[in-house]
Amino acid sequence: MTISYAGQRVLVTGASGFIGTALVTRLISDGAEVHAVSRHAQPASADLRWWQADLADAEATRRLVASMNPDVVFHLASYVAGGRDLALVSTTLHSNLLSTVNLLTSLVEHGCSSVVLAGSMEEPLEGADTPGSPYAAAKWASSGYARMFHALYALPVATARIFMTYGPGQSDRTKLIPYVTEQLLRGEEPRLTSGDRLVDWIYVDDVAEGVLSIGLHPEAAGETIDLGSGQLTSIRGVVEHLVRVANPEVTPQFGAIPARPMEHSRVADVHASDDLIGWRPTTSLEEGLARTVDWYRAHPVAEVATTGDRQT
Repeated sequence: MTISYAGQRVLVTGASGFIGTALVTRLISDGAEVHAVSRHAQPASADLRWWQADLADAEATRRLVASMNPDVVFHLASYVAGGRDLALVSTTLHSNLLSTVNLLTSLVEHGCSSVVLAGSMEEPLEGADTPGSPYAAAKWASSGYARMFHALYALPVATARIFMTYGPGQSDRTKLIPYVTEQLLRGEEPRLTSGDRLVDWIYVDDVAEGVLSIGLHPEAAGETIDLGSGQLTSIRGVVEHLVRVANPEVTPQFGAIPARPMEHSRVADVHASDDLIGWRPTTSLEEGLARTVDWYRAHPVAEVATTGDRQT
């Protein structure tokens, strides 16, 4: 199926984020009328219209949707934090869950042809795990609300369960692949967990294409669709590959920091995604990591954070 949003009015929340940037670039090249929302004023752009609103504010969200009247909505905005700190409970509740409920409510009231939420591999599977972090709990609840809004109010909303996304241009350089890559390029030893956790890694452009595909398939409404590679690779395996590509002279310090509690390993069901929306990833892990290292080599920074989330 050819993916085309030409001429459609599309709202992207989280448009300045890692996945959002890739999605917006693809939509603009496709001829869509692209709108984005932020709590803070953003610089004007010829191809992207910015609106200012806080989605945690129900009335502000209603005004935004009524004024913009989008055909399609991609809700990617999220406070991403894998930590277990108690303070994150309130933050993720407001930034992730409340904003999602406000947006879905407004879209039911004003109408929309398609809505895609960004879910997470950290969400527990039905009847399986307990949420391992405040972020996972908020995402889990958001997906549940999406299913309710579809079943009860006929909102055409689907959830993309997005697995561990990586690639060029990831601005949070405390995340595992940016952190390790930049440490290696600087000739410094990255400090890591044991690296034993198995993870399904997916290249950012493949994620963007999958999200776009979900939005064009009416049969995806009410469903949760996996966007991953369908393969598990340990953190240690990814780091060792980065060493070979970026700087074989450096030895990472595995086991230097403790692993987080209640971490799960799961693999994307790409066969089900292919059957439902005709999507499969096309970028191998080796090719994606090589592109990523090349990008960070061409975009060095003077200071790289030495603390943060290097476990996933």
